[in-house]
Amino acid sequence: MTDATANQNPAHGALTTTDARTRRRNAAEARFRLYGQIAIAIGIAALILLLTSVLSNGLSSFRQTFLFLEVTLDEKTLDKSGVRDVEVMKKVTTIGYGKLIEKSLQSAIEEHGITVEGLTDKDVSDMISKEAAALVRNKVLANPDLVGQTVPVKVLANGRIDGYLKGRVTMESAERDSNVSPNQLLLADAMRAEGLLVKSFNWGFITGADASELRPEAAGLGIAIIGSAYMMIVVLFLALPIGVAASIYLEEFAPKNRFTDLIEVNIANLAAVPSIVFGILGLAIFINVAGLPQSAPIVGGLVLTLMTLPTIIISTRAALKAVPPSIRDAALGVGASKMQSIMHHVLPLAMPGILTGTIIGLAQALGETAPLLLIGMVAFVRDFPAAPPEGFFDPAAALPVQVYNWTQRADPAFVERASGAIIVLLIFLLAMNAIAIFLRRKFERRW
Repeated sequence: MTDATANQNPAHGALTTTDARTRRRNAAEARFRLYGQIAIAIGIAALILLLTSVLSNGLSSFRQTFLFLEVTLDEKTLDKSGVRDVEVMKKVTTIGYGKLIEKSLQSAIEEHGITVEGLTDKDVSDMISKEAAALVRNKVLANPDLVGQTVPVKVLANGRIDGYLKGRVTMESAERDSNVSPNQLLLADAMRAEGLLVKSFNWGFITGADASELRPEAAGLGIAIIGSAYMMIVVLFLALPIGVAASIYLEEFAPKNRFTDLIEVNIANLAAVPSIVFGILGLAIFINVAGLPQSAPIVGGLVLTLMTLPTIIISTRAALKAVPPSIRDAALGVGASKMQSIMHHVLPLAMPGILTGTIIGLAQALGETAPLLLIGMVAFVRDFPAAPPEGFFDPAAALPVQVYNWTQRADPAFVERASGAIIVLLIFLLAMNAIAIFLRRKFERRW
């Protein structure tokens, strides 16, 4: 072995060692990428599973089964006086209207020659939703001139009949169900073939009020949507100015000392406090001390404002910090005051982050349930709240609370309604996040 050969051996060994380390490092990087891809795949699969479950159960709630009938509004039953006085006609209860609807259904079955062996009059009357009489009554009271005429009417079918057309109820389950019989399902098949029973888009699910456990087919989200909208208005007009003002003071004006450090730590801690704690606080202060009404959007809005403030303050401070100090120095250098430099230069540049944080905070508040349960928004509400500002103090529901209410009821139709409400809530959340992205792109400025 020559000296040259001997000198080459250590270098060759070092090269071999380096290559082994490189291979191990590359293998570790490849494994890390694989772990990341697996994590993303699991997240996407979970999202697809969630959306599939919600959509498969909830999309059917946007379509409802209706009976199309020709109802004769008998004057002797609805307005014996014949003067068409609405106050007098209000004395006729839904029982009288229900008998007219049942009579028209019997006539329609006879006219179309539909016969089902063993079918009773009660089976026929139970095909109609208990909400149908109230809908016809409201229609007549809104237009008393309809009395004495035969008018086409679109009324809700019973929830079990609707479930049969949607595949939720079967002949086998009907044999064990006291609320529906196989004969009624056979009648439903015959009526559907004759065009008397039709599924169509259910606007009442979006615009109608909640219904009792005996009439799930009539339950709607109208009051919950209005209640959520009122609460978001309260949160927006309170949390945004307070949060932005507090952020500007803490970031731009407040001296750096132990007191401000304590405030910053508490703000960060408040962002991690469970939402139910804010509900307890709202119950103690706004209802027990201030005397505000339970189940009112103003109370829900105040509670959600307290919960949203830390999120807005933190995101706003982060947006203000992201503005380069050179912007402030340049403004001050040309003679602007501290306030002018902030309001005219720093704040406009931070606006995309502020708006994004605000909308994300509102979206978080929109989906909260626990604090609203504690302030009484779980109550059953049938009357729509008035227009603002009176409506802020009227009883109302909220979308997430409505979902919770429906999942607690025994009828399977309410599970379908709950999934449909989740779809509506997700649409609102997607819309709010889309607005946040749009505003960020629109007001974003580069320097």
